Amino acid sequence: MKLILVLTCQKCPDVVQALNLMSLLNPNISHTMIDGAIFREESENIMAVPAIFLDGEEFGNGRMTIQDILSSLGSKADPAEFNDKDPYDVLIIGGGPASGSAAIYTARKGLRTGIVADRIGGQVNDTAAIENFITVKETDGPKFSSALQDHINQYNVDVMTGIRASAIEKTDHGIDVTLDNGAQLQSKTVIISTGARWRKLEVPGEEALINKGVAFCPHCDGPLFEDKDVAVVGGGNSGVEAAIDLAGIVKHVTLLERNANLKADKVLQERLTSLPNVTVIKNAQTTEVLGDGAVTGLKYQDKNSGEEQTLELEGIFVQIGLLPNTEWLDNYVELNQANEIMIDRKNATSIPGIFAAGDVTDDRNKQIIISMGAGANAALNAFDYIIRH
Repeated sequence: MKLILVLTCQKCPDVVQALNLMSLLNPNISHTMIDGAIFREESENIMAVPAIFLDGEEFGNGRMTIQDILSSLGSKADPAEFNDKDPYDVLIIGGGPASGSAAIYTARKGLRTGIVADRIGGQVNDTAAIENFITVKETDGPKFSSALQDHINQYNVDVMTGIRASAIEKTDHGIDVTLDNGAQLQSKTVIISTGARWRKLEVPGEEALINKGVAFCPHCDGPLFEDKDVAVVGGGNSGVEAAIDLAGIVKHVTLLERNANLKADKVLQERLTSLPNVTVIKNAQTTEVLGDGAVTGLKYQDKNSGEEQTLELEGIFVQIGLLPNTEWLDNYVELNQANEIMIDRKNATSIPGIFAAGDVTDDRNKQIIISMGAGANAALNAFDYIIRH
């Protein structure tokens, strides 16, 4: 196997560790790690990392754990390993900050607690700098997630990673959660905290050019666009932070915001406007991604004049917010128009015994510290539900 990465990528260490371990345990497996930012001749046509190649063909792209790699090879966790588990008092679905907080609170109450998650830390793993988590002046996503994992491990929590929930149903004996390998778990209560993922532009040309110039992680893929012209779509904190980071790598950054004003914090906007190789275009609605096999530009509509404009560039970093991970629920609990789970002040959903917390819910503000508070609130109210039923 050949792995192409960049050292600033938060997704890459997981893949390196997975392939190192597989190579160590199986003498028939070997892999070569290449820093694509340094050895550009090896990564000339690579526009997203980490990228895994098997026998010269692309095998995978993006963060992959051992479980992900094995799943791509057709292997799945044995359902028997899950079907024989005793029912839980609280089963938490998801692995982000809300999940970790909920698990710690329920475990401290002496409740039998389980976590079903793709990975601990969730999307926080892909975050570069975290500077607004009170009492911690500065950290990053991987460090935060590692600390969360360590804290969870201090308690008797059954952590099941590399697996996802695919369905949920309340029955006479409790709540059944079906996993994507067909296994079923039972619990008295469930806390859903499956988080959210990057929102796409949903314009012509985007889907075909993802990982071919359309990217979502400036920290991972930015070095591959050294001395090139790129765009960042989105004027919130994430978009402005991305533009600032990219400005130190690429030739020029054009930031597009569809509204009349940027939504980012003032301190970030001031830093952005101080950079000589950044242009900000407001009232710009992205309408199309251009390119055949690789991004060559984008089209946007000037919302003031109605005229369509074209930018020539080689990379587009999409930073326009999040989509809640609720498709698997199939509307079993009540959702709002944005497909977020609707909750009350107890973090309870429309189905008694099922709670939700974090970015998957209709809480307006999506922040790590808010998600952790919501997870604790859901946990305490799940405990109250159990003792009253």
